[in-house]
Amino acid sequence: HRGLSEYLWSIEQPAAAVANMYYVGAINRVGIEDLGENDFYGQSYFIGPRGEYVGDKGSATEPELIVREFDLDLIREVRDGWQFYRDRRPEAYGELVEG
Repeated sequence: HRGLSEYLWSIEQPAAAVANMYYVGAINRVGIEDLGENDFYGQSYFIGPRGEYVGDKGSATEPELIVREFDLDLIREVRDGWQFYRDRRPEAYGELVEG
């Protein structure tokens, strides 16, 4: 049953791309399993560091190969614009990251 799972599929990866300021490839297959009734809803897609789709989503019913080109310079542009990396204080991490 697709329902909530399909909805979450459409928002989880864009959120990760924005939070981490990088590209995300969300890969999902289509069809029904031979060994069960799982209905895989496909719709593979790529998301850019601002949360935007890079091209269209894949098919919900047919297997396909999706290829996209990324502007890797956009990662730096987004990170410089948000400035989260600029404002971090790695000297304060010591006790948190010590083994």
